[in-house]
Amino acid sequence: MSERKVLVYTRFNRLWHWSQAASILVLLFTGFRIMGLHGVLTFGQAVTLHSVAALALILLWVFTAFWLVTTGTWRQFLPRRAGLWQVARFYAWGVFRGEEHPYRKSLRRRHNPLQALSYLALKVLLFPAVFVSGIAYLGYTFWDHLDMSGWVIWTVANIHILAACAIAAFVVIHVYLLTIGHGFLDHVKPMVTGFETIDLTPEQEAYLAADEPGRLKP
Repeated sequence: MSERKVLVYTRFNRLWHWSQAASILVLLFTGFRIMGLHGVLTFGQAVTLHSVAALALILLWVFTAFWLVTTGTWRQFLPRRAGLWQVARFYAWGVFRGEEHPYRKSLRRRHNPLQALSYLALKVLLFPAVFVSGIAYLGYTFWDHLDMSGWVIWTVANIHILAACAIAAFVVIHVYLLTIGHGFLDHVKPMVTGFETIDLTPEQEAYLAADEPGRLKP
């Protein structure tokens, strides 16, 4: 195995990542205003901006899901038990003792087992929960006449808030983990340039050099 700088994040991958991050920040900011936690915007402005950002994120999510399936990139998010405990122990204990990260990124698996599990939970559980509850909330006027609308809207609102809080916690933890290891900017740079240092087998390096030389950085 040899370490090489390889283009692992495509232009769409990076566009999706930053667009998703911006949308989530807008949704959290406006959501906190709707809940009355700050007064930077009027209530009406916050609701409008929140709805527009949510619909934009849903559209992005649909396109991203299609891209993940058609390109086979979804396999990057399949969690594995092998190495999961070692990575969890590193973040909980080893990082404070200066231990080296137990996971080495490869061309096939750029996410460590804990990352893959977290991203899968975000995409399969939290995003659908916040989207479905948000759409139900947005369409409340279509079903508010039903006898059960009172407890249903209470349930929908709490599911929406709990899912949003879980996503907010994910964002905080995600940013915190970027400060671990080589430094914050070193972790962020690959998602800007697309290039990241990973381990390549001699076969993988030969294949990239021959068929996809643009993905290898000298």
